[in-house]
Amino acid sequence: MRTVDRAAEPASRIPLQGPTNTGLMYSDTGGDGPVVVFLHGVLMNGTLWDSVVHDLQPGYRCIVPELPFGAHSRPMPVAADLALGALAIRIASFLEELQLRDVTLVCNDWGGAQLVVWPGGSQRVANVVLVSCEAFENYPPGVPGRLLRGSAFVPGGIFLAAQSLRPRWIRHLSFTFGRLSKNGVPDNLFLSWIAPACRDRKVRRDLGKYLRAAPTRAQLLDWAERQRAFRGHVLIVWAREDTLMPPSHAERLAAHFENAELVWVDDSRTLIPIDQPATLARHLRCFLEAHAST
Repeated sequence: MRTVDRAAEPASRIPLQGPTNTGLMYSDTGGDGPVVVFLHGVLMNGTLWDSVVHDLQPGYRCIVPELPFGAHSRPMPVAADLALGALAIRIASFLEELQLRDVTLVCNDWGGAQLVVWPGGSQRVANVVLVSCEAFENYPPGVPGRLLRGSAFVPGGIFLAAQSLRPRWIRHLSFTFGRLSKNGVPDNLFLSWIAPACRDRKVRRDLGKYLRAAPTRAQLLDWAERQRAFRGHVLIVWAREDTLMPPSHAERLAAHFENAELVWVDDSRTLIPIDQPATLARHLRCFLEAHAST
């Protein structure tokens, strides 16, 4: 029998605060510990990190912004630029508005942590943790990412895509969410993710803006090359069995950054915070004890 270390029930959730001047809502555990900011992926929200944040409390101040990726509770301002590069700058502004310094920035699925360093240009990021995420030219990732992006160009496409994911058997298919989690996202959590896109056209508008504005391959690779200048510490945590975020990218990232270390996680796919949260929290704690400052 396989051993899975995820919690049977989601950890207790911290109420959202905001919106900030950037338009982002966020949760914040507070405290004087080193600051860790967590970024999530598309059609998800900060609840992806509940179990990991619960494990890291109270030694660390954990902040989780809610990104405009279709599961956000409050739509963004109508004129907001939600292209990939603009979002990186928005997150950098979020760190500045909250006056956060020496931040350890953690991302999963979405490759946002790298982007906040460049093109976001944030000087407030001291360390980066990349957890089975988009990298280099892998935007959007695989068939699921391309299909979701394609839905944004069809009138009513995002609404139909979100509604179609309600039945469990559909979301477990390899071209939807099936390749993201080896053990499956718990039903109550997944349905809470797609609910905003199902009910609110402004939330769908925000997601559509992001999906339609994907950068070119040349732009992505140029950004990646500029990220090599980052001199902070980088932890790469990758699912050994990931088929959406290639394991070869983990090794490539480890060689890409000057101060990088790579650890592998077994019995998981992309969503390590869902499949193996305790293992991920353990790796994070070791990294933070070595490199995070108060």
